[in-house]
Amino acid sequence: MTGEPWHTDRWFTSPWNFLPEVRDRLDLPSGVQVHDVTLRDGEQQAGVVFTKDDKLRIAEALAEAGVPRIEGGLPAVSPADDAAIREMVKMGLPSKIYAFSRCMVDDVKRAADCGVDGVVMEIPSSHHLIEKAYRWPVERAIDASVEATSLAHELGLTVSFFPIDATRAGLVEYLDLLERVAKDGHVDAVGLVDTFGVLSPHGVQMFVRKTRERMGVPLETHFHMDFGLGVANTLIAVSEGVEVIQTTVTGIGERAGNTPMEETVLALLTMYGVDTGINTERFFDLSKLVMELADVSQPSNRPVVGERLFNVESGIITTWVRNVGDELQESFPYRPELVGQLPPTLVLGKGSGVDSVAAGLDRLGRSASPEEILAILEQVKERSLADKGLLDDEAFIEIVDRVTGRTTEARA
Repeated sequence: MTGEPWHTDRWFTSPWNFLPEVRDRLDLPSGVQVHDVTLRDGEQQAGVVFTKDDKLRIAEALAEAGVPRIEGGLPAVSPADDAAIREMVKMGLPSKIYAFSRCMVDDVKRAADCGVDGVVMEIPSSHHLIEKAYRWPVERAIDASVEATSLAHELGLTVSFFPIDATRAGLVEYLDLLERVAKDGHVDAVGLVDTFGVLSPHGVQMFVRKTRERMGVPLETHFHMDFGLGVANTLIAVSEGVEVIQTTVTGIGERAGNTPMEETVLALLTMYGVDTGINTERFFDLSKLVMELADVSQPSNRPVVGERLFNVESGIITTWVRNVGDELQESFPYRPELVGQLPPTLVLGKGSGVDSVAAGLDRLGRSASPEEILAILEQVKERSLADKGLLDDEAFIEIVDRVTGRTTEARA
């Protein structure tokens, strides 16, 4: 890879990201790990069901992409999850396998029996959720957390404590709960959990700093996309030194979903110079696998993995693509192959220009005069408007033949 951190032979982002007045305000960690929660939180998206075989296929694909930590599910509430996690452990994947667990002794025992490396242990941290949604006294939640985290530690599991609804808790009650569990139980890491995606980017810095000051343990992000802020909030947390980010493939998950791995990892790499070790070239195929198994559709222009992301209809952008040749990072923020996508496709539609028609003619081995190209373009726009979509080759050739009076057969 050559060039500056913002302008390489694979991407071209803003040089402003690397100016001293920007970088000097960051506290980037030496490395960032991805903890994938597709197989647990991703499956909580309404209507998504992963079978045991589905989970094993996805886990293998995640490991092949270089994801270091995979959360396989909640063995205590699903025999299928139990079986899948046990099999993941037996597969000898290079990734560490985690289980999700409620702060209950039986959950911890079941997770440990699966042979996992670690456990993510949930408990509500906002008093209102404990009292209204769970109908527990707060002390019960704390006592359960102390007992369960202590047992997990005794059984040799790494404990990532997962305080649900932290960002809607009072700051004092949230920090006091964490401190009591860590003091009387055991906590190896704390998840910064924005369960409902309600924390603004401006609140993330305080969230990270206050939690670190009180706890002094590694922190992990777990942000949701209810207001579309998961990626931004995760990036800010990393800029404050957080070393583990919890994400899902293509952002599937409860309600509006979780922080998407692809967008976050790519932003860290190209805008912050932080390489997570993930093989970004596998993003498109990985997303396609998960979306097919989940039976979930995504917008065709979704960041990173949209199937039409690198289709070019605009006349001016078509001109750019034709002019820059192989230096595609001049026309796009990154090259398609960086994320496993195919080269750009110049398509024909209402937004096309003369270079779009010229490109279509070149690709099909046809020719036309400048006047004919303008006439072809006018009919392309009319056809696209009438059909409310792009033109395929058959429709384009029909127009070319009509305008030029020369058919493919005649030319042959």
